[in-house]
Amino acid sequence: MRLSALLNLFGQMFMWHDILTAPFDRDLELAVIDDNGARPLAYPCRRVVGGWVKADIKRRIDLRPTHWRDWATDS
Repeated sequence: MRLSALLNLFGQMFMWHDILTAPFDRDLELAVIDDNGARPLAYPCRRVVGGWVKADIKRRIDLRPTHWRDWATDS
């Protein structure tokens, strides 16, 4: 694989996607816009019917994210 193609693939892995396209089947990093501007959340979330839960404790959270990307794991 050429270096330019590899760099393009690497960049796409970390791109933010519109929240309307968020999948239901995996941990996600969410971005929200609040009074302080846009920021990513510090914990993984999962999309559920009607909203979002914190992935580790499965507790519903009240937020309105604008973008998502796959949660980066240390594995």
